[in-house]
Amino acid sequence: MKKRATLLLALAMLATTVLAGCGSKEDKSADNKKEDKKEAKVENDDETLIVGFDASFPPYGYKDDDGEYVGFDLELAQEVCDRNDWKLVKQPIDWDAKDMEIDSGTIDCIWNGFTMNGREDEYTWSDPYIDNKQVIVVATDSGINSFDDLSGKLVETQADSSALAALQGDQKELAGTFGSLTEIAEYNTAFMDLESGACDAIAMDIGVAYYQINSRKNPDDYKVLDEEISSEQYAVGFKLGNEELRDKVQATLDEMAEDGTVAKIAEKYEDFGVPGSLCIGKK
Repeated sequence: MKKRATLLLALAMLATTVLAGCGSKEDKSADNKKEDKKEAKVENDDETLIVGFDASFPPYGYKDDDGEYVGFDLELAQEVCDRNDWKLVKQPIDWDAKDMEIDSGTIDCIWNGFTMNGREDEYTWSDPYIDNKQVIVVATDSGINSFDDLSGKLVETQADSSALAALQGDQKELAGTFGSLTEIAEYNTAFMDLESGACDAIAMDIGVAYYQINSRKNPDDYKVLDEEISSEQYAVGFKLGNEELRDKVQATLDEMAEDGTVAKIAEKYEDFGVPGSLCIGKK
């Protein structure tokens, strides 16, 4: 019995050794596959452009009724990628977290109605391609016809937006006349508040304003005041120091402006004033 038990124990140990050897080989194979995937991703990085954008900032970047990410800036980015044989990755981001996204390398650039004024030393920029301005939107029957009429009114604007920066900066005196200035996450919420009477006015980019107004059931219920809060320029922002990628994108944009492609894409967004706002190729 003792000899038999010893024999059985030896056989069991041999089987364990064989199984362990097989397991080790599989693990190494799996590791090799992981390394292959990792190396493939690194090799593919030079062929991929990851564009960070606010998915609720029409007409520059937004989600359409079919759930697709579309917009003027995203169309420009797609054309740039097509001409460089790159794959475009449209990466929606929390606008408040854009600096973290680009610093960590999660995205390659910020391309979404991104204001360069006041941020010149924070990013490596393309040349500006849009001359933009900040305006006030109110209900047509509100009785608000000028900035003077905003005294005591409830005004909303997007957090970390150019309109907010202007109202906290050069237009601080104007903002001081408001009953309140409230920061909201995105402009769909602001328009719902305007419709319900929860706010009296919205400070925002003119292109986004026209998009929001024209997409309403009754666009005539809203109007843009003639006075401007501020003006600015849009450009593509890259991580500070990433001049190599910036130069490649800029060269392609210049080519697109020269052959009329930028203007042709802009025509699709004529209702939002994009063609008249173009400044690329007008040096």
